[in-house]
Amino acid sequence: MSNVENMVSEWLPLPDVSELLGVSITRVHGYINDGTLLAARVGERQIRCVPAEFFMDGAILDSLKGTVAVLVDAGYDAEEAIVWLFTPDESLPGRPVDALREGRKTEIRRRAQALGW
Repeated sequence: MSNVENMVSEWLPLPDVSELLGVSITRVHGYINDGTLLAARVGERQIRCVPAEFFMDGAILDSLKGTVAVLVDAGYDAEEAIVWLFTPDESLPGRPVDALREGRKTEIRRRAQALGW
């Protein structure tokens, strides 16, 4: 089991994401390709899944895409970005993904931008 797999408590396979958002599976792949969502290969069968915490009220977390863009600019790949978002940070306190869910995107993006320096 990979490090990223252990860090996330609930993973949604892409067909589940499609159903949750009410969009086609092709659209879900588009979200992953354009950085709106992050996915990792998990489980015994190594299927692409998205962390369930990237969604709130049946929609993609508003602040996720911009935050992902900052992490990608800092040189992170999808798995590394997921690990960063789910790693507890005592100075927050909590995990960056939790802060995003609480609407604290400015602070998280500032921290993500600092990674690129």
